[in-house]
Formats: sequence, structure tokens, C-alpha cells
Amino acid sequence: MFRTLGLAALLAGASAFTAPRPGLRRAAGVSNMKMSDYDYDVLVVGCGVGGHGAALHAVSKGMKVAVATGGDVGGTCVNRGCVPSKALLAAAGRVRELKDEHHLKSLGITLDGVEFDREGIANHAKQLVSNVAKNLENSLVGLGVEVLPYRAKFAGDRKIELEGAGKTVTAKNIILAPGSIPFVPPGIEVDEKTVYTSDGGLNLESVPQWVAIIGSGYIGLEFSDVYTALGSEVTFIEAFDDIMPAFDREIAKVAERLLIKPRPVDYRTGVFASKVTPAIPGVKPVTIEMIDAKTKELVEILEVDACMVATGRVPNTKNLGLEENGIETVRGFVQVNDKMQVLTGPDGEVVEGLWCIGDANGKMMLAHAASAHGISAVENMMGNEHVVNHEAIPAACFTHPNIAFVGLTEEQAQERAKEEGFELGKSKGSFKANSKALAELEGDGIAKVLFRKDTEEILGVHIIGLNAADLIQECSNAVAAGTTVREISMMVHAHPTLSEVLDEAFKGAVGMKTH
Repeated sequence: MFRTLGLAALLAGASAFTAPRPGLRRAAGVSNMKMSDYDYDVLVVGCGVGGHGAALHAVSKGMKVAVATGGDVGGTCVNRGCVPSKALLAAAGRVRELKDEHHLKSLGITLDGVEFDREGIANHAKQLVSNVAKNLENSLVGLGVEVLPYRAKFAGDRKIELEGAGKTVTAKNIILAPGSIPFVPPGIEVDEKTVYTSDGGLNLESVPQWVAIIGSGYIGLEFSDVYTALGSEVTFIEAFDDIMPAFDREIAKVAERLLIKPRPVDYRTGVFASKVTPAIPGVKPVTIEMIDAKTKELVEILEVDACMVATGRVPNTKNLGLEENGIETVRGFVQVNDKMQVLTGPDGEVVEGLWCIGDANGKMMLAHAASAHGISAVENMMGNEHVVNHEAIPAACFTHPNIAFVGLTEEQAQERAKEEGFELGKSKGSFKANSKALAELEGDGIAKVLFRKDTEEILGVHIIGLNAADLIQECSNAVAAGTTVREISMMVHAHPTLSEVLDEAFKGAVGMKTH
């Protein structure tokens, strides 16, 4: 079984970890290496969730490990992504709940007004970042990983140049885990104050009266959730014809009903923000020029208090020394095979001893996917063949209510059914029929299971509703284990719990009734 340490363990502090014992036996896959040949068995470039996970797994295999952090322990997720955003969402979610007088009155609760401290909410996020980053580094040091606080650059065959240290080190295996950075389209001027990416938005330096969010993916939706809870009006600007284009269409329609229509949110679709000019406080607002995505004609000019750019992320692979050493990237993404080995380019040859995980390889840009990549890379360098099943990796959007899924969307499943000649099955469960959801007066939402009718293989599960981000893990485990929809329909779910929404969907898939 793979040994990993998640963020929950990191929050426990250094005391949760045990230093390696003297004379730790080296793993069989590296026992024939002479330690004098290389400085390290494994050197990880980057210390986000992926790099951290790779380092811990390598240590558990008895390897001598170092991590070049570039002064950014925790990477994007901990410092500028999933961790601080969840702190903002937690606080804003409480504000939303306490301001919902109708909901509280239905529960028999009456409050005399709700106030919040913007700076206090921002400080909550900053303190969480500090704690998790500190514990992450302590976990590495406690397990004997050498932490190198330098920017690293690939210097050719098994060599890494440590910028600022004035030296080059060697490693039998090098794992590139540089992560990603926000993508800012041409024509958008970012000052990280009135026009900002998620990096600036997480500082919560203000709560704008009217904020435009360019892009309606996970990041945009989560920030909309925060802003509207704290009193902002939001306008989405989406280049695709549909709002929330990356989501399953049925789920997106439910999300529009729950997350957009009841709130001070509107949207423009099929348009590009071709030019965005930051505000001059007290002089002029943020100006956004929008053009038709197809004709490129100017269609509207918006003047807003702030603009957030949530148009996705790009790999952080510039200045890594790849191109000068014969490694071609595609739009910045490092090309890898299924074992996470770096290739010289598309359909290129394997670069021995060089691996790339996480956002930088473009296979799946999620922190926990990066960690899975890191573990897989270590297994493969040990000679234990392993391939990550990306269709079993869950994803979640932490809006109120959550959206979560694993596997294929219904549209993707229909396309696969057409290509492979099988009939697609679909079954749904409702939060409205769930006792626990009704006790919380949170009956909005659905769970949808997609499966092959011939083999009963689960192809995808999509949930929107209370605590969907936690509910999806059962489904991810089922997909990973190859559990059929019939097998899981016979498994017992505790009553009364939200998991029974899934139980209803699973049982419905095989013709069983639940109510």
C-alpha cells in the first residue's frame, strides 16, 4: 500500500512525523547504485502538493531525497490556491447562512443582524497558509528530506543547477514538479489590485460593489460564491456559448438555478474580454471592452469596480532549462508517457532519469492528481509498473452547495457509447428525497450515475448538493476499484446520511426501488 500524508496530517504539525531510523534499508530498486555516483537518489524540483507527495513516497522507499523549493514551500495549492480559497469560502459560507433569515426562521432560529470583518476573513486565510506551509516543510525535514531553498534549472543528464547556491547537483532521478501560474489573455492589463488573477483575489484586499469575473470555471465560480456572500454583485464574462462550459450540461443547468439565478449574478456568453484597463481609484473605474467571440466585433463596454481574471492556468516551465537541453514542450506543457517519464517532445524518446508530474504535464491540473503522479513516478522508477487512472480522480468545486464529479460527463459518455457501440445507462438520486438533507433544509441538488448497460461499469458520477465534495470519494473509489453499479447498489449506506442520495442513484441503475 502506498504511504502518503495529506494536508490533514500536515495540520497536526511536525510531531505527527517520525525521523528515519539510522541504517534504514535501501529499497531493492536502488540497492545496486553507488552512493558516490550521485548526490541524491531523487531530486524533486518544486514543493507543491505533487512534489511533496513524490518526496514522501521516495523516502518511504528508502531513497536519499532532496527537494528544491525555489522558496515556495507548498506551491500554488497551499499558498495561492486550494488552501486559502477554502478558508475564504468557509468564512463567506458562514456569512451567507447567517444572513439567510428565511432559512434560519424555518429552523426556529432568529438573529439580530450579521456583521463580518473583511480583514479578519483575509487574515484567517493567511494564517491557514502559514500553518500548512510550515507543517509541510517540517514533515519533509522530519523524514530526512533535504530541503534546498533555491530555484532549480535542468542542466542536462541527471544534473540540476541550483540558482543562488552557485553549484550543480546530481540525482539518479529528477522529478519536475514546477506547477502552474494564472493565464492572462492578451489585452488584459493586470495590476493585482483592481484587475487581478486568483493570486491577487485571495488577498481579499476589498469587497468590490460590482466585480466582473472573466471565466466561469471552478475558480470563477468559487470567487463568485465568496463575493456574493459578502455583498458584491458579479458579472461573468464567458468566451464559450454556455456558462460553466467545462461542467456536465445537466449539472451546469442545476448550478445556474442554484448558484446564479437566486443571487446578484448575471453573465455574458460568447464574448471575449479583448481589453481590460485597471481603475484609477477616485478617478475612473475598471473598463472592459468585449468583442463577439466569432465576429470579433465590439459588442459592449463594461465599467466595474474590479475585474478578476479566471481564464485558467498555464505550466510554470519557463526558465527550467528544458529547451536548451533538447526537450520540446507544447504550449509550455512537458510531454510525458503514462509512467510520467519525460519525452524529448511529442512522440519523442524517453529522457532517462527525468520525470514530470502535476500541472506541468497537462494530464490533469489538480493538486491531488499531481500527488498521484508523484507516487506513480516513484513506483515506476523503482521498477513497479504503475499508470494513473485519471478517470478515477475526483474533482470538486467548493461553492455553496458543492459541485463534484468523477469520470466522464454525460456528453463524453454518449460519445464513447457511440464509438464503442454500447448503450449508456443513467440513474439519478435527489437531495429532495433525502432525510438528512431535509433536516438541514438543504434539499436542492441531484446525484447522477452514468454506466454501461452491458457490463454495468461506472463511467462517471456527478453531484451538486450539500457536501458533494465529500460524497464523491465513494464514487471515485468505486471507479478505481472497478466496482460495478450492481455491486455498489448492494452495499449498505448509513441512515440517515447524505450518502443515501448516491444509494438511490445506484439502486435505480439496476431497477431497485428506495422509496
